[in-house]
Amino acid sequence: MELWYTEKQNDNLKLSCRVTKTLHVEKTPFQSMAVLETPGFGRALILDGIVQTTVWDEYIYHEMIAHVPLNTHPSPKKVLIIGGGDGGTAREVVRHPMVQAAVMVEIDERVVAASRAFLPELSSGLDDPKLDLRFEDGIKHVEACENEYDVIIIDSTDPVGPAVGLFSGGFYRKVHKALKEDGLFAAQTESPLFDLNFIARINDDVGAVFPIVRQYLACVPSYPGGLWSFTMGSKKFDPVLTPPASVPELPYRYYNKSIHLAAFMLPQFMQDFLGRG
Repeated sequence: MELWYTEKQNDNLKLSCRVTKTLHVEKTPFQSMAVLETPGFGRALILDGIVQTTVWDEYIYHEMIAHVPLNTHPSPKKVLIIGGGDGGTAREVVRHPMVQAAVMVEIDERVVAASRAFLPELSSGLDDPKLDLRFEDGIKHVEACENEYDVIIIDSTDPVGPAVGLFSGGFYRKVHKALKEDGLFAAQTESPLFDLNFIARINDDVGAVFPIVRQYLACVPSYPGGLWSFTMGSKKFDPVLTPPASVPELPYRYYNKSIHLAAFMLPQFMQDFLGRG
């Protein structure tokens, strides 16, 4: 008998992958969690029935959510990560040579524990001396900050459950306040193929707060449709004007100087829908 994991994308589409072993299942105080072994994607972290990351392709998402904003800002000395309990974003942030200190705020301590146990490839940066890991509400943390961070990275789950409040105009105003006068933030903002109305709303909400708002894309095979969007709001620095010479030479697997610019070249359907066509 074969065991398959199925994720519902919408009322008309479900995606499945074969599972060879169930490594962990838990109901945390905030969400249901599972870690599965799959022949196609390796170990996969599932929260509330949705794939969060897989060992096979995690580097694409984590390099893009971290290094695009970090290399847009010329001096990202202090960074805040909201969410990212699997540790992949923290791993990328702490290896950036300009980062001196990073604060990671994750609401669900059990996700971090599962990542340490089953996803060591991702969680390796959680013990880095640059990182201050805190288990608290990211929204409340941001509310208490003013002019504190150079870069904020919002590595949240989908806009359901505990992450709903991280996708609102009110939250982006708090992020603006928490950033220094030349600060910027980046967030994952779902699939441009299935969630274009959502992305347009985020674009408008961020644009109402930040003078520079940009969407960028990456191909993440384990996510719905394989194409994923990120949104950046910046007070001063435009990511498409990042000098290629300023991008540090790190052992990237997906991101590089050319990808940095190319990621902001949106397909025509997105440009038209967002009013840029």
